[in-house]
Order: sequence, then structure tokens, then C-alpha cells
Amino acid sequence: MTAQSYIKSPRPTRRWERRRDERPAELIAAAVRLFAERGFAGTRLEDVAASAGVSKATVYLYFESKEQLFEAVIRQVVTPNVEQALALVDAFDGSTSNLIRTLLTLLETALEGPFPAVLKLVIAEAGNFPTLARLWADVALRPMFALLHRVVQRGIDRGEFRPVNPAEVFPLIAAPVVLLALWKQSFGQHTDIPMDRHAVLAAHAEMLLRGLSNSTPPVVLSKGT
Repeated sequence: MTAQSYIKSPRPTRRWERRRDERPAELIAAAVRLFAERGFAGTRLEDVAASAGVSKATVYLYFESKEQLFEAVIRQVVTPNVEQALALVDAFDGSTSNLIRTLLTLLETALEGPFPAVLKLVIAEAGNFPTLARLWADVALRPMFALLHRVVQRGIDRGEFRPVNPAEVFPLIAAPVVLLALWKQSFGQHTDIPMDRHAVLAAHAEMLLRGLSNSTPPVVLSKGT
């Protein structure tokens, strides 16, 4: 008998074990749909369980409460986009203007997924459930604002942008993305008013970058205007 004979082949993963590993993602996907349709208050854990084809007890094996499930939803929706944007900024070698254009293109792709539904839900429920607003701030707003702060400061340090306060500028970069997300989930579903998000973001990028350009004289607004 050779030494190789004593080496056991890896035990194949059983079907029920694979299902158990996939269960959290299935519950999160069901929760995204129901939260978007019914809101946070109107969604029960038993509804999520039924949508995912499991018992309510199964939900509690992975999530202690509806709040914890919603936190998982936010992290599932937001974190991959933040990580992708961070990797882009860390590796980008071109001009800061092109970096902002590329970031807006990346954010545009997020509008195709569940991000608009989750954002609308947080805005709608923040008054009744402040913990949702704080959670969104910690998971989404703080890291993305810090990232955009870096981008604006990068342009200033490289002499591409005129001296500005990054904290006053970086919210302007993300503002149209919020508008387009809410449009998709509200007015866009019920009116025939056109809103071409690619064209809107392209126009926004050009106007924003003209305002930041070091070669463009700044516009000074008096308090009376």
C-alpha cells in the first residue's frame, strides 16, 4: 500500500450544506424585495421567510431581528460599490477630472441594482426609525464622503482644481446620483417625463469640472444674490 493510499479524498459538499451556505444571501434578496414594496414597518420577518421559502425560525438562525436583517441588506447593497470605488481611486493614474467621470460612470451602474430602492426606503423611514438613518450614514455616507473628499483634494494637490473646501464640494458630486435613484423609484414609474441618467451625469460632470478647473475664474456670490 502506498503513502498515497492513506490520503483521503475531500468529502464532497452535501446538498443541504450548500443550501445552508446560500441561505443568508437568499434571505437578504427576499428582504430587499419586500422592504422596497412594503417599507420597513410593513415588512415582517415571517414575510421574508415565506418569500425565501423557509420558516420564520430559519430566519432567526441567521438574523436576530428585522433591524439586523436590514443592516445586512444595506451592507450587501452598498459595500461592494464602496469597495469598487475605493479600488478605482487607489489605482487611478489619470487626471482627477477623468477620475470623477469614471466614478460617476461607476455610480451609474449602481442605479441598475437594488440601490435606488434601499435609498428611497431609508429616506422614507428615517423619521420613524432613526437607527436606519444612522446605519445608512455609517455604512454608506461616511465612507463615500471620505472617498470623494480624497478625490477633490487630489485635484487641488495636483494643481488641476482651484483651492476649494472639499467638504463643501464632494456632496455636489453625489447629488445627481441621489436624484436619479429617487426618480427611478418614484416619478419615473408614474410619469412620462424623460430622465436619461447617462446624459444627466455626463452634463453634470462637465459643469462640475468647469467650476472646479484651476483655469476657470471662480464665481463669487454676494450675500444679497
